[in-house]
Amino acid sequence: MYDLKKLEKFKALSELAPDAFEGFARFDEAAFQSGAIPVKYKELMAVAAALTTQCPYCIEVHANKARRAGATERELAETALVAAAIRAGGAVAHGTHALE
Repeated sequence: MYDLKKLEKFKALSELAPDAFEGFARFDEAAFQSGAIPVKYKELMAVAAALTTQCPYCIEVHANKARRAGATERELAETALVAAAIRAGGAVAHGTHALE
């Protein structure tokens, strides 16, 4: 199901729903601008979120953007483990709901 070429259909989305797509594109661009948080850290956060939501498109796109922003393979590896810890922590915390 995962095929990076599917992202080429963004053009069709932008033509079929131009106002909503343009709003999304502007929001996305603004969210990833350097500000109080540098772009590299924003991209590493995006990788962690993508790993947690398990979106292969986002993982690939944001890992590449993180590398271009200066992230190392070691930083990406640590990001993956932080995401895994957060996901596991959620399971453990929600596990308390199974107890009386």
